[in-house]
Amino acid sequence: MLTHQRKQLILQRLQRDGIVVATELGRELATSEDTIRRDLRELARDGLLTRVHGGALPASQAAADLGSRRTLHTDEKMRLARAATGLIHPGQVVILDGGTTTSALARAIPVDMPLTVITHSPGIAVELADHHLVDVVLLGGRLFRHSMVTLGASAAEAASRIRADLYFMGATGIHAEAGVTTADFEEAAMKRLLHERAAETVVIASPEKLGAASAFQSVPASAIATLVVAAEASEAAVDPIEALGVTVLRASQASGR
Repeated sequence: MLTHQRKQLILQRLQRDGIVVATELGRELATSEDTIRRDLRELARDGLLTRVHGGALPASQAAADLGSRRTLHTDEKMRLARAATGLIHPGQVVILDGGTTTSALARAIPVDMPLTVITHSPGIAVELADHHLVDVVLLGGRLFRHSMVTLGASAAEAASRIRADLYFMGATGIHAEAGVTTADFEEAAMKRLLHERAAETVVIASPEKLGAASAFQSVPASAIATLVVAAEASEAAVDPIEALGVTVLRASQASGR
């Protein structure tokens, strides 16, 4: 089999199965594992997959710049956000991560709900400007423009002094084995810290994030309490996460406020 044929097969298997194992594919194609690994490296270099130990996972489409991400699945994100508001109760302290999905959640929070919202995203703070019953705490630090969130020592110091009921964690991918991932090392560290400061962590996964992975793990999939997905989300991607003890909330199952 020619190189381009193997690569095409690898991408087809990723689309079908959500994972490629180098040893298994090598045996199937009667070629060396080193050859398969070289193909995986070249496909990863082109941004077509994410390499993991022993094989590869689909590359997250959500690692693009913020402006591009705003155009992805906008109606779906609002439907998921409205479902996720059912997890929030008046008087709680809630951490909202940066990102387009959490921005949709901020817009979906009822204007008559009293809350404290802590965020390291200036954009989230602006979204909540007209929610006069929401006390907004903005964590300062160095602005990471790709995600429009603050990072660095001062943001981490401020985060270490808070306690929250819920943390809505942003992600570029979520996979049962790769966990909740993002494309930046320092951003992943900040997400871990915010996760540690909340009683429960929730991930809202729009379609492009399910079964995908980026380079850096924020937390293992088993560390989150609830995963919010669309009603028609792939069972192949969702079931292994649910098997880890994560509560899966499908959007159509949630009653809006």
